[in-house]
Amino acid sequence: MKQLSLDTLRTFVSVIELGGYAKAGDFLGRSQPAISLQIKKLETQLDRKLFTKVGQRHLPSADGNWLYPKAKEILALNDSIFRSLTPAPLSGRLRLGIPNEFASTLLPGLIGEFSQRYPDVSLEVTSALSRDLLHASQRDHFDLILALANPDEDTDGEVVLEDDVVWVGDASKPLVGDTIPLVLAPDGCMYRSRVIDQLKQQTHAWKITYTNADLTGLVAAMQQGLGITALARSSMPKNLKVLNNRFLPKLGKVNICLFNQDTQHPVISKTLAEFFTMRLKANT
Repeated sequence: MKQLSLDTLRTFVSVIELGGYAKAGDFLGRSQPAISLQIKKLETQLDRKLFTKVGQRHLPSADGNWLYPKAKEILALNDSIFRSLTPAPLSGRLRLGIPNEFASTLLPGLIGEFSQRYPDVSLEVTSALSRDLLHASQRDHFDLILALANPDEDTDGEVVLEDDVVWVGDASKPLVGDTIPLVLAPDGCMYRSRVIDQLKQQTHAWKITYTNADLTGLVAAMQQGLGITALARSSMPKNLKVLNNRFLPKLGKVNICLFNQDTQHPVISKTLAEFFTMRLKANT
């Protein structure tokens, strides 16, 4: 069964509407000989002369005039199918809540890639402790929240990753002395609670030497030899290393969860959530 080429029909319509092979070629990004070849193929397939040349112009013949509206109708149907099935570009504002450590390590590269793909989406980012992000007085301020949860706690969030909580420190600053020096986030931080609970169950001495809510401040303190800390493995900065020391107790697991509560822009939130999921799993 014979089939018409949509590409050839588009060339045919362009020649009629623009008045010549050269102008049609400029419009379609093809050479004049390529346009001429396509028209000849169409004429051969239909066994009809579709144009007559008058001066420098190519005018449609009677058969060309008969074919023109039908070709336009076929092209319009083709284009409408693709318009209907092509999703509209994402646009809007998304309010994201994220723990401090992930804001420092995961967010910069992820946001750059997301913004490049979806330039019409405006991201409003707040970094804080998971406990504060999920507090009843704050939760409604966000469309999407990335937060930590203990594995033994019920959560209404989607568990994206069950991650190891690990001891981390500066590779050039080994632990010395009989007391474990700690640099930790303030009260309310899940890592802080986990570290203190585990250290209290063993007899080795420890002390908190520095407190800062921001991961950048904790990293700077570790680089100055003030101590070590604990983080989810997937949030560990590249300039730190995982510590394995017989005096350091195991810290268990932590669930990294996504709370998608965006009702105005659900597609945007779902798309960003997928970005987080891929990045988190790639970092483990």
